[in-house]
Amino acid sequence: MIKVVSINKDSFKVTVNQDSTTEHDVLLTDNFHQIITNGKIDKIKLITKSFEFLLKRESNQSILKQFKLEEIQHYFPGYTDEIKKSIL
Repeated sequence: MIKVVSINKDSFKVTVNQDSTTEHDVLLTDNFHQIITNGKIDKIKLITKSFEFLLKRESNQSILKQFKLEEIQHYFPGYTDEIKKSIL
């Protein structure tokens, strides 16, 4: 289960309950949100989809505890393309 809570307009607390429970602080700027979604989904939905993407590739314990959402593309080059396809 993935739970995303907005702390402020750009900061979010994500709780992932899988084999164990982990918490992650995620920063999502308006600029990156617009680039990747073209405004088609809100920030919470994008973060949820991004964590679903990550959990297909690694355990929740392996996900960084604090990061900017755009950093995912540095570790997983196919990230932006897959997210864009998923929101068409």
